[in-house]
Amino acid sequence: MKNVKPKFVSHTGDLLDERTAIVDGYNSYFSFSRGRSGYSGVATYCKDSATPFAAEEGLTGLLTNHEGAVRCYGDHTEFSSDELQLLDNEGRAVITQHRVMCQDKLQTVTLINVYCPRADPEKPERKQFKLQFYKLLQCRAEAILKDGSHVIVLGDVNTSHRPIDHCDPSDIDDFEENPGRKWLNGFLHGHIQENERNEEEPAEASDVTDTTHSGKFLDTFRYFHPTRTNAFTCWSTLTGARQTNYGTRIDYVFADCQLAKEQFVAADIMPEVEGSDHCPVWGQLRCSLLPSSKPPPLCTRHLPEFAGKQQKLSRFLVKVDQKSIQSEQKDALPGSQEMGEKRENLNPSGAGNISGKKRILTADAVVPKEKKVKTVKTSSKPQGSLLSFFKPKLTNVVPHSEATGRQCEKTLDLDEVISSNNSLKGSTTREDMLSVTGRITGSPQLCTGSTTEDNDKQMKTKHFTSQTTVGHSAAKKGASLVFWKSVLHGPPPPPSCKVHGEPCVLRTVKKEGPNMGRQFFVCARPQGHASNPEARCNFFAWVEKGK
Repeated sequence: MKNVKPKFVSHTGDLLDERTAIVDGYNSYFSFSRGRSGYSGVATYCKDSATPFAAEEGLTGLLTNHEGAVRCYGDHTEFSSDELQLLDNEGRAVITQHRVMCQDKLQTVTLINVYCPRADPEKPERKQFKLQFYKLLQCRAEAILKDGSHVIVLGDVNTSHRPIDHCDPSDIDDFEENPGRKWLNGFLHGHIQENERNEEEPAEASDVTDTTHSGKFLDTFRYFHPTRTNAFTCWSTLTGARQTNYGTRIDYVFADCQLAKEQFVAADIMPEVEGSDHCPVWGQLRCSLLPSSKPPPLCTRHLPEFAGKQQKLSRFLVKVDQKSIQSEQKDALPGSQEMGEKRENLNPSGAGNISGKKRILTADAVVPKEKKVKTVKTSSKPQGSLLSFFKPKLTNVVPHSEATGRQCEKTLDLDEVISSNNSLKGSTTREDMLSVTGRITGSPQLCTGSTTEDNDKQMKTKHFTSQTTVGHSAAKKGASLVFWKSVLHGPPPPPSCKVHGEPCVLRTVKKEGPNMGRQFFVCARPQGHASNPEARCNFFAWVEKGK
């Protein structure tokens, strides 16, 4: 595995979770970038039946401070000490060493898992960094091979070796002159020309000794499939190139020549496995593995955070990026705000009871420490919550029963006036009081009848008024819509490509230069070879300024 991005703090100061580090039936070995968290890294998972007896991270030996290391570092006279430190600082190599039984002989196989750097065209220094990493990798692999161990180098090498390994080599100027390809020519034992061997010819019959290169390793895929075309392992996700198989083969399983010819029985790629911009590659050997009784110290099982041992307090004081942790946590609303919103949403009009009063922070209010609380002048109308704007507004329609009650109150007032007039005359008797009471309580029919007629008139008037209001608001809304469309018009519709007649997609130039930030239209189909009618055509159009 390459480009590993862990989640929790590990012994390297990076992040690694237990579910990734401890897998049932396997023992794992990781290396992470020490400069940029989550930037790069590799991991090797070994079945318990293939437990290595030695393991270390890096190619230089500077990261190894334990027993059970692989050793054999080669000659580093061409590298400065600072350069060696930088080359191993990005977590791009993990080495494991295994015992195998080959033809009744106990032998050693060393597995070098690498994630080689990419040469960024916009950063010339990275091109030199990549070439130096290649040199260091070759130095270490050949030193281990010279010491008597078989060697397998596998992973993302980030360079397609031959034109057959590239989707469109003719589109690249001086394809064979690329420094990475020149290094591969020297590292590998040589490539077989496409007309030298048939694809169906057995591997044992291939004569790999008659070559033009003198490297000590073989590309096992091309050893078994020398003429297979369109065999790619990496595709651009930005252009959807996997749909048209417009990619490159940059992931390899290299093995020393003797091991490849004597012990490898198959090697292939798995483009059908998705989930990444790369696909898996694999090789199969006929020799049997002899597991070590105990994993080497680099194994994640021995890390204090996963070993189940009590740790020192100082290990918990590792500086962790709080932004990544806070982004995974969902903060709840403060208690006072949440309760206030509930009250306002349940009874928005009732909020007027606190008009003119200052808001008082309750005991449930959460105020962060070391932060000043701004004092806001309260207006006569308190501010409602955002949720209250999504509730239906209460209208001032008076219910029928309430209207009837008010009409009755008016009748009551009239009777009271009559009663008071009688009392002023001094002729009010008990019978008069009963008569007044009878008139009030005994005439609900008159009160109800008159109220119904009034309500009918009011409803007709309101219906006519509402129709007039709706018509006026619709006309006003239409005029407003036309106005805003004339002022804030959206982006123009995309043009159609000439070949397919389909709407194009909008892209932005991100490369530094005079056109950086400019937008342009291209065909929306996935990138592919020019001869593929289903692939993207060559339509291109700049977006004119001011549009």
